[in-house]
Amino acid sequence: MKKFNIRKVLDGLKEVSSSTPSVQVGPQENHLIQETLQSEHFQLCKTVRHGFPYQPSSMAFDPVQKILAIGSQSGALRLFGRPGVECYCQHESGAAVIQLQFLINEGALVSALADDSVHLWNLRQKRPAILHSLKFSKERITFCHLPFQSKWLYIGTERGNIHIVNVESFTLSGYVIMWNKAIELSSKAHPGPVVHISDNPMDEGKLIIGFESGIVVLWDLKSKKADYRYTYDEAIHSVAWHHEGKQFICSHSDGTLTIWNIRGQGKPIQTITPHGKEPKDGKKPEPCKPILKVEYKTTRAGEPFMILSGGLSYDTVGRRPCLTVMHGKSTAVLEMDYPIVDFLTLCETPYPNDFQEPYAVVVLLEKDLVVIDLAQNGYPIFENPYPLTIHESPVTCCEYFADCPVDLIPALYSVGSRQKRQGYSKKEWPISGGNWGQGTQSYPEIIITGHADGTVKFWDASAIMLQVLYKLKTAKVFERSRSKEDKGSMEVSDEDPFAIQIMAWCPESRMLCVAGVSANIIIYRFSKLEVTTEVVQLLEVRLQYELNDTESPEGGGGGGDQTPALATPGASPQTTGPSSHPSTSSNNSDGGNMPCLKVRSAPLKQSPGYQVELVVQLVWVSGEPPQQITSLALNSSYGLVVFGNSNGLAVVDFLQKTVLLNLGTVELYGSNDPYQRQPRSPRKTRQPSGGLCDINEGSATSEDRCKSPTSVLMSNSNLQQFYNGGGRGAKMSRKLSLPTELKPDLDHRDNSFSRSRSSSVTSIDKESREAITSFLFCETFIRKGDNALTPCLYVGTSLGTVLAVAVTLPPAGEQRQLQPVIVSPSGMLVRLKGSIMRMAFLDSSGSLLPPAYEPWYEPNVSADGEERDKGRKRRPVSVSPSTSQDLNESQYAVACSEKQAKVMYLPSQTCIYKHSITETSFILRADVVQMSGGVCLACFCANGHIMTLSLPGLRPLLDVNYLPLTDMRIARTFCFTNLGQAMYLNSPTEIQRITYSQDTCENLQEMLGELFTPVETPEAPNRGFFKGLFGGGAQSLDREELFGEIAAGKASRSLAQHIPGPGGLEGMKGAASGVVGDLARARIALDERGQKLGELEERTAAMMSSADSFSKHAHEMMLKCKDKKWYQF
Repeated sequence: MKKFNIRKVLDGLKEVSSSTPSVQVGPQENHLIQETLQSEHFQLCKTVRHGFPYQPSSMAFDPVQKILAIGSQSGALRLFGRPGVECYCQHESGAAVIQLQFLINEGALVSALADDSVHLWNLRQKRPAILHSLKFSKERITFCHLPFQSKWLYIGTERGNIHIVNVESFTLSGYVIMWNKAIELSSKAHPGPVVHISDNPMDEGKLIIGFESGIVVLWDLKSKKADYRYTYDEAIHSVAWHHEGKQFICSHSDGTLTIWNIRGQGKPIQTITPHGKEPKDGKKPEPCKPILKVEYKTTRAGEPFMILSGGLSYDTVGRRPCLTVMHGKSTAVLEMDYPIVDFLTLCETPYPNDFQEPYAVVVLLEKDLVVIDLAQNGYPIFENPYPLTIHESPVTCCEYFADCPVDLIPALYSVGSRQKRQGYSKKEWPISGGNWGQGTQSYPEIIITGHADGTVKFWDASAIMLQVLYKLKTAKVFERSRSKEDKGSMEVSDEDPFAIQIMAWCPESRMLCVAGVSANIIIYRFSKLEVTTEVVQLLEVRLQYELNDTESPEGGGGGGDQTPALATPGASPQTTGPSSHPSTSSNNSDGGNMPCLKVRSAPLKQSPGYQVELVVQLVWVSGEPPQQITSLALNSSYGLVVFGNSNGLAVVDFLQKTVLLNLGTVELYGSNDPYQRQPRSPRKTRQPSGGLCDINEGSATSEDRCKSPTSVLMSNSNLQQFYNGGGRGAKMSRKLSLPTELKPDLDHRDNSFSRSRSSSVTSIDKESREAITSFLFCETFIRKGDNALTPCLYVGTSLGTVLAVAVTLPPAGEQRQLQPVIVSPSGMLVRLKGSIMRMAFLDSSGSLLPPAYEPWYEPNVSADGEERDKGRKRRPVSVSPSTSQDLNESQYAVACSEKQAKVMYLPSQTCIYKHSITETSFILRADVVQMSGGVCLACFCANGHIMTLSLPGLRPLLDVNYLPLTDMRIARTFCFTNLGQAMYLNSPTEIQRITYSQDTCENLQEMLGELFTPVETPEAPNRGFFKGLFGGGAQSLDREELFGEIAAGKASRSLAQHIPGPGGLEGMKGAASGVVGDLARARIALDERGQKLGELEERTAAMMSSADSFSKHAHEMMLKCKDKKWYQF
């Protein structure tokens, strides 16, 4: 039966009934481009989650399958197998996972949650699902224990009772161990919650129960009474057995370990304080911090291992959290970077009654996962192959590129592989379960993350994997100021002066440009050779919005409202001489042009990879810090970088190292400023001019702009303004998130953006402070009716205007180095509601026109070398088909703002389509993306909707309410990229990837890895002849007989409620485990059957031969006795 898709029906209705979804305006020149993308090409689903599980709370390991599970405080479950096999699931309730237990080698996992529910997960399918749940209503769960190869799960509670659950049916047994029965008269008070349950490794019928108060009980399951009780006057945190089942060890809250014989009643046979100082004259050792967990593991050949967390003495202030490994007489204290959440010792055998042979310890820290090699001297750690270091420094921005040039990942990998640390364990990573998916998706994908400490990381994200390729430290370019006297760097930002704010990357030329929070821009080239830069080249730019409060010295029309300031080296064509700022005394001693960070003066050794080409810094002017950079673009073919903030924009030629243009936003309009801002305002006339509402059709009226209080906040394309710019003479404060309550009354915050979009638009200052929010380099028809394509820069502002700047380049080659590039503003193209987020160009057939670029060449070959020339000559003016277009060919310009999208027809500059994307909310991210069947506009809205629109027709193709914006981090890191891929940071440590492509959704099942692989369980240890003879060795127990309904009766119905899971049916069929899994299982089953048949045959043969010999003996006896009389016997 064909699946009925309600979404498509709704889409159809929407197109029929919605009031002009995409209005066609202007003259209808032949715009009938056949759009190939339809709504059935789109579907939204989560693909994978990468990174360290945020706020982890528990951990478990399957020693046969070799799979690690980590639970978090938000109910998330992450499963890790071999590198590249990862899986994320979520408990619906969102309660913290307090404990995890694998059904070893069964492909199932039990999770216990803080809301007193227990769940059984089926791991035999690619997307694990819950088969059963049990919700306790009267008691709180504190500890669970599932013995190896048992189907009965022990659950300890806060009241001190133990309930037993059948894992197959998820029903409670009537067998209950009540706390008062367990302790009887040994204690007058309640023993506290159950903190430990485990069965004796040698006798399954004996259960050890640890109560928090310090009482331990050895319970006999058959006789339903306590065999022994052990009391100690310190609280217990954990208990561990010796594998022979004659001794156990407890860890206590005073930093001691006590070792007990199971038959020794009164006192422990030994008390150890691993970190306590030896007391003199027989006094008690001084107390230490609690030992939170201890594990006791034996080896055949040597001394046992005792591994513990915590227990340090109280005088070690400032000491980092430690894991202590005691082996024989040696004690190793391993310091960790973060607090320890849990640890597990990995052993060769899953059987608790055999020598354990530990080989590694997995330590789960609050923000890291460390695996220690126990077999090597010095206990080195294993190199972690999972991408768990996303949060090494907080992520401040991201970019995502799908379908990159194929040589990029190998190039980045080769320079990044030299950055690896040394001294790791030589062994293979021990968590090696599962199998990779069979996906065929093969295009290269790269994610770039910018961090608070100034690092930029490049990640290979191809085929739903994630692996770090290369790490760039941008802070190396600057002096690290240590002294408090140096006002420059101390004044400006709080704790992360090097934080990355925006990144612009050209994958073809491999050029990278980053803008930092301290109003600095660094341009990098990629090189495979090492180089030492004697002097880091620096340009200083004064980009300051200045309202003259004093009468200007030149008279009425003089002192600039917008002062086009000048860059230090070389006068740029647009400005003449340094502008005169009234010099007021400022917080800097010299009253003037100082940057926020000091560029390194010593020679800089640059390793292969990204190397600094040029640093551009905005400087303080008259005691006011520079406003932060809100937009950035780079073009390798033109050799230009452009950046803007709430004052204006500057264009830099990075080949000639000069500033070409430095303009206030108002000056981009020339005489056509729609807002009638008074460019020269002497003090006495600084009043609202009253001309604010006289605005042409295309733009939002001032009232319109203020309808939605939310839009006050977001007036920048990527929300890069998450750092608040300071006011006059203020510090530039670094705030990494906008307030989540999107308040309308943001006026009191002197924020550059709240000014430009605030709800009272009375003052000219507010109206004229127009920020630059996006850029696009392109080759287009600059003026109306042009018939030739020329290089151009499109500028989008926070007031919804798109402006054009013409770029005239000298001829390529030597001339390009000598003659100036000429940039000239050419007026306004179109106006939209809300700030401009994204612009793009399509050719006459509706294909995306990418900006021109230069192919990558090795920059560190000598200047007169042939290769350099070759690289230079090869420079294309544009890679787009537009160069070969006839002179009368046309283009479409796409502009998307926070509220709407418009498509302009060029060169006539008529608006042919417009679509209102959202009325009540605003867009946080918009990207024009290439899908396999065409181009579309993808938008992520603050109300949680993800939408795609066709281009150029702006037909709605997808609209899904994906996730409400709960966190500014999502807004700051959300990116769309080509071929239906998108990503965002869902927590400070994790990247969530999603797809909006129907193809990818359909192929996802194949691409995901298998967690469960059929493996035979190792053989149980031999009992040995004497143990078998004299009753030693492991005693088994028929738990079914004890806990089953016949013997134990039914449990109270009100105690817990059984909830069948959504994965029930799938689990029964083992559905998603795939044909391969089924075949493998069938093969193993056949092998086992063959093996059993073989054994049967051998046994039959043995029985026949013994029967044969018996008949011979009987015959001989008969012959002997044949002739004897009865009295002769």
